[in-house]
Amino acid sequence: MATTTKKAPAKAASKTTTKKASGNTAGKIERSEFHEFFVDELKDIYWAEKHLVKALPKMKKAATSTELAAAFEKHTQETQTHIDTLEQVFGLLDEKPAAKKCDAMAGLLEEANSIIEDTDAGTMIRDAGLILAAQKVEHYEIATYGTLKVFAENLDRSDVAELLGQTLENEKATDVALTEIAVSAINAEAAAE
Repeated sequence: MATTTKKAPAKAASKTTTKKASGNTAGKIERSEFHEFFVDELKDIYWAEKHLVKALPKMKKAATSTELAAAFEKHTQETQTHIDTLEQVFGLLDEKPAAKKCDAMAGLLEEANSIIEDTDAGTMIRDAGLILAAQKVEHYEIATYGTLKVFAENLDRSDVAELLGQTLENEKATDVALTEIAVSAINAEAAAE
């Protein structure tokens, strides 16, 4: 074990490089192992957003309530903005935007598809299920953006943290809007079906 302990710091040190960063007032940023981990997680949420923007129109089409369909339409547009924001974040970090498969989002979107397949069209039960699926996605995104914002702060990248914070607040607002739609009528109507 002593050999492993001695190798780990050397490995971490070998991944540390210093690169010139455009737009950074210090002129240089440290490309530490933590920075690389942060970028890897940005790639994960980038994949998630790019796949969500494709899934939301299907959820809109499956919705019975016009209010829920409109919420999915609005969130499709917001998700495109999230993608654009992530591309801006990659640019600020002097990184090329790249996606890495997000197993969590893949599973959540598969669950949404299952809800559509397992419920009858034109029912409030389907709408309740769609809201459930959408809120699971929102909670995943809230957790991810909240953590990434803190990571950016710890990397002294307030510019990146601010952008991630804006997306975080939007995700929270979407979650609240979905709750309001569910509570206003859909859950009660679904229970009565």
